[in-house]
Order: sequence, then C-alpha cells, then structure tokens
Amino acid sequence: MVAGQIRSGRSARPGTAPDEPERPDDVVVIGRGPIASAVGAAWGGHVRTLDEVPEQDPQDALAGATVVVLVTHSGDLVAPVDKGRREREAAIVAHTQRVLGAARAVGARHVVAIGSAVVYGAWADRPEIQDADPLPRTDDAARDGLVGDLLAAAAVLERGRRRSPLVTQLRPAAVVGAGVDTFVTRHFEAPRLLTVRGAVRPWQFVHVDDLAAAARFAVDHALAGVLTVGAPDVLDPAQVEAASGMRRVELAAATAFGTAERLHRVGVLPAPASELAFVVYPWTVASDRLRAAGWEPRWSSAACLDVLLEGVQGRLAVAGRRVGTRDAAALGAAGAAVALIGTAAVWRQARARRRG
Repeated sequence: MVAGQIRSGRSARPGTAPDEPERPDDVVVIGRGPIASAVGAAWGGHVRTLDEVPEQDPQDALAGATVVVLVTHSGDLVAPVDKGRREREAAIVAHTQRVLGAARAVGARHVVAIGSAVVYGAWADRPEIQDADPLPRTDDAARDGLVGDLLAAAAVLERGRRRSPLVTQLRPAAVVGAGVDTFVTRHFEAPRLLTVRGAVRPWQFVHVDDLAAAARFAVDHALAGVLTVGAPDVLDPAQVEAASGMRRVELAAATAFGTAERLHRVGVLPAPASELAFVVYPWTVASDRLRAAGWEPRWSSAACLDVLLEGVQGRLAVAGRRVGTRDAAALGAAGAAVALIGTAAVWRQARARRRG
C-alpha cells in the first residue's frame, strides 16, 4: 500500500464466523494528558489506560488488546520537559517502536496514533492541508519543540504501516475541550490577539470528543494511513475577534519572530520561536478521507471556540506564566510570545496616547 492510502470496509475478526456477532474490542489507550483521558472515556466498552508501555516485557502490558490507541500529543503544556531535544526524540522513537512491537506480539488488529496537523507546518497563504500532503522539511530550530516530537513518532509509525497490525495516524486541527491546554488555547489567555502584518489567519478547531469519535470510526471502518481531523467550518479573524471580545495587535513578522527567538535564546521561552507560526499563520485541514467514509463531527469551529473561551475565562498568561496560579507553567513559544509582545505593544500604544 502506498503512503497515505486508506483501506476501508470492515471485515470479520480472524477466528470469527461471518454470522457470529463480534466481541467488543479490548482497547488500550496509551498516553498522558487530557486527550488520552478523553479518548479513553469516550470509547466505551472495555478500555484500559497506560501512561506508557514499559521497556521490560512490553507485550505483557498489552496482553489481550485488539486495538491500541497511542496518543503522541498530550494536549498538556503543564507536563514537565526535562530532556533535551535529541534525548527526547530518542525516547519517543524507542517508545513508539515498543508500542508497535508489543501490539504485533499480542495480535492486535489496529493501532491508531493521535498526533497533530502541526507537523505540516504553517506559513502565510498556506493552502488547506490534505491527507496525502507530504510533510515539509524542517530545520533543527523547528524540531526543538512539539513539532519535532511529533515528527519523530510519525516517522516510526510510517515505517510500521508496512507490517501488521493496521496503522492509522490522526492529525487533528487545534484541539479544544475539558482540560486541553496548548499554545493555541493559551493564545486566548494573552492580553491581545497577535496578528502578523500582511497575513490572514483563519481558525479551525476540533473538539476532543470528535477526535475520539474519529479514532473509533477509523477502527470500526478499518481505515489506515494518515487522516486529518477538523471541524467543517473555518472562522475568519473578524469572527474570532467578535466572539472573544479581544482586540488584536498587529506586528511585522520580523518583530514578532525576532522577539520570540531572542526570548527563546535566553531561556525565557522553552520552545522554538517557530511555534509562533501556528497562531499567526493558517494550518486548516480538509478531513477529506474521513468525510468520504461517512464521519461527521458534532462540533463546529464556532462551537469549539465557545468551549475554548469558556475554559480560559479569568486566566491571564504573561511572560510564559499564568498570572495568579501557584503552579504556573511555562508556555510554548507561541503563547508566551503573544503575551509578551502583545502586552508590550499595548503599553506602547497607551503611552503614545498619553503623550498625545
């Protein structure tokens, strides 16, 4: 099968007669954070959850599993990052290989990995992302954060698709829902919405419940390959500003990215300045093959934005930390740069008005 191809059409499980009702799947969800929790809760039936597959006897952890869901994007900025890039990527590669090997050893029929469409990159005038789009080449700076982690896992999963079990990679748009905390959700905790001069940033989201439903749909319909996942509608900047009640701050790209890079270099921002691209440039997805197979999300982008805004109500993120929280967590580069640059721009505007 070629890269990105999808197999569809559910067949009886091996060892099951055509007219014999199938037993419910034994599902194991692997991962930490709100996305893994939501997938486990929404799946129904017999679901086990693991933070990770152990190095010793990994197949024992998956014994009896027919479906394995590996969540590579936790959706949790609070999670500590205590390793350098190369050490972190090596650990991700080793763990993803263990998951595939253990799934193969226990006879699981399907592995679904949940990552993010950020692996496709974001830039001015970026066209809509299709399932079959190739991943762009990234430099070392761009691989220093979340994108690098997800690309490391994706490479292993791409190689693993050549053997059983069936392997599906879900790459969603910006995820929202209970407990989801990402550089996109933090963008709406900043004092202003940052925009880059000359660029139009459309907004598309996907609710974590729809993402969980897409994972189950892929299993029920034996869909393999890469599947993008997003709400059907896309919001323009004016709609987002009106819904959020937030004013925007417009800066030159060189100013925004240059400031973020300097902050990253001195250690204020733990993630690369390249992640700022995902809140100022488009990266909407088509969900074309899921839709063609009959999947329909329940949540629109407009409804997802309402969920996001309700979740961040009363929070303020400045200089990479949430003001007023005892356990304030470092932001990704995007959210922190928005807070710092946006606040500085507002202060400059206020001073200019006072002088006038």
